[in-house]
Amino acid sequence: QLQLVESGGGLVQPGGSLRLSCAASGVSGLTLDDYAIAWFRQAPGKAREGVACNGGGIGISYADSVKGRFTISRDNAKNKVYRQMNSLKTEDEAVDYCAARDYRGCILSSEIFNCWGQGTQVTVSS
Repeated sequence: QLQLVESGGGLVQPGGSLRLSCAASGVSGLTLDDYAIAWFRQAPGKAREGVACNGGGIGISYADSVKGRFTISRDNAKNKVYRQMNSLKTEDEAVDYCAARDYRGCILSSEIFNCWGQGTQVTVSS
């Protein structure tokens, strides 16, 4: 069964940058191109929201709140997906999750993703 592990979270000042990684494993002969990988986040007391999705070579989508600041990319050879975050704001503070589904193409909705990592904390504070 596919396993996802997030890393790279931590404390950063407003305006700073951070890169999150999502490592996929657990499937023999894993071909990451076969999966859509997305990033979601959840701030305390708020609903989980979609941030970005890389659709396995088909397309990429971003939430309006992060367009121009965040970039999702993947390195299929390393079975990793990245989320580069620039110009971070206090509103970006959340637990960040990566998620996967075994279809190509993106719809940035949590309901369609059936594999989730455990999350990594991003704290934005001066």
